[in-house]
Amino acid sequence: MNVMKSMENLTPKQAEVLLLSVIVARSTSFMFSKMTLQTMSAFSLLGTRFLLAFAILCVLCCGKLRQLRWRTVARGALIGAIYFGVMSLEMAGLKTTGTGETSFLENSAIVIVPLLNAALLRKIPSAAVIGSSAAALLGVGFLTLGGGVQGFSQGKVMCLLAAVAYSVGIIATDRLTRKEDPLLLGVLQVGFMGFFSFLAALFTGTWRLPDTPREWGIVVVLAVVCTVFGFTLQPVAQSKTDVEKAGLFCAANPVSATVLGAVFLHEQLYPQSYAGIALVLASILLPKLWPLRRRTAPHMA
Repeated sequence: MNVMKSMENLTPKQAEVLLLSVIVARSTSFMFSKMTLQTMSAFSLLGTRFLLAFAILCVLCCGKLRQLRWRTVARGALIGAIYFGVMSLEMAGLKTTGTGETSFLENSAIVIVPLLNAALLRKIPSAAVIGSSAAALLGVGFLTLGGGVQGFSQGKVMCLLAAVAYSVGIIATDRLTRKEDPLLLGVLQVGFMGFFSFLAALFTGTWRLPDTPREWGIVVVLAVVCTVFGFTLQPVAQSKTDVEKAGLFCAANPVSATVLGAVFLHEQLYPQSYAGIALVLASILLPKLWPLRRRTAPHMA
């Protein structure tokens, strides 16, 4: 409870570190989900994962939940529905697409978020945002497409649609966390994702609980690491982070997925992968260095 309460008093810098951390934590879900989809349906996996996470969060945040208002519930349902769409499309893509390509295509939100946000605000993105987005997209491309892309399959289309939905989710979260308690919104988001997944599993006739120690182990990791931490705390971090920066931080996802794949699954790292990591890191640092460069430029001679 003390840890959850301390999350509400984050400084902007701490919020950025938290946002990067939750995105990295979520990057492990590609590997674990790919493994579990061999024996469980996508909606059963999502439903079990998010309902288990919601049960844990209800215990951790029982005091917060007493403050619920119907307006907050409705907004949590909206964000939950958007991210249910993201996860459903991601699962559909993972069935026929590798984890690296899935991560890259879904995280093309790096570019979509600042452009979509600029369109909503009717303004041109700053040079730093455009430059950072381009560097991040190029870096992610180096990281995950080093071995080449074999055709344009239905799975890749699902991943691109997931990227669009993810971008909408990031922007919706940015808007709604300014009006609601971000931690409550995160808890409700997880609960509704589990509820919608459960309904989808029932509707498609695929609902079942994990029935092997391996399946339960993976679901518990997905629930605790990727959901209780990964999904729930994203609204908290975003409440004190610019939406463009939040979209840019998506680049950390494929970087982490690439490194984890190389270490634990012995996936091949191509020479351009190292250039990709450098570009992604540069894209995250550029918005911080750009204002500094502009302030110091007049004094340089």
